[in-house]
Amino acid sequence: MRIDIITVLPELLKSPFEASILKRAIEANLVEIHFHNLRDYASDKYKSIDDTQFGGGAGMVMMVEPIDKCISELKSKRDYDEVIYMTPDGATLNQGIANQISLKQNIIILCGHYKGVDQRVREHLITKEISIGDFVLSGGELAAAVLCDSVIRLIPGVLGNETSALTDSFQDNLLAPPIYTKPRDYNGWKVPELLFSGNLPEIERWREEQAYQRTKTLRPDLLED
Repeated sequence: MRIDIITVLPELLKSPFEASILKRAIEANLVEIHFHNLRDYASDKYKSIDDTQFGGGAGMVMMVEPIDKCISELKSKRDYDEVIYMTPDGATLNQGIANQISLKQNIIILCGHYKGVDQRVREHLITKEISIGDFVLSGGELAAAVLCDSVIRLIPGVLGNETSALTDSFQDNLLAPPIYTKPRDYNGWKVPELLFSGNLPEIERWREEQAYQRTKTLRPDLLED
């Protein structure tokens, strides 16, 4: 998979990809991450990529021209499956969306800033709009990092255990069941005896029941789907 990220703050985005699972995925050539500074596509000597909005109003708006130039240059070199805009009013990121994107080969992610982008960008250049929640950030960079992490970990070979991602919360619209590790007894806090029984069908049944009960208690909205 190749991910091209368009941003006005590439330095803010780089650190998440220089550690942990994301770094290993890049080093293993399972994913390519490329950062593109939008100011490199500005048409004036001041490297302007935003301006005041027509009709008046507070806040600056990212201009269509530099965004179009950047996306057009990228598209001239390869085909892209999605051009994603990170915005608070997009579709809320969930496991299903992450699963879908993980199957793509090439994607572009545009990080918003200020009041957002000229509406013509959204109408003519963007294929998918994604939000990471009903709140506003200073820019789309951190949201883009969240999206990349949720997607890249699903690529075969990225995680040490191929089945790990398949048992995460939300994969089957249920929260994950309780999990335990050593020690067996800590300060009188004991692990359920069933987990030491060796009866795998019973353990799996217990996990399914626990997942359902946790979801019913903590996220009943998931069961409505």
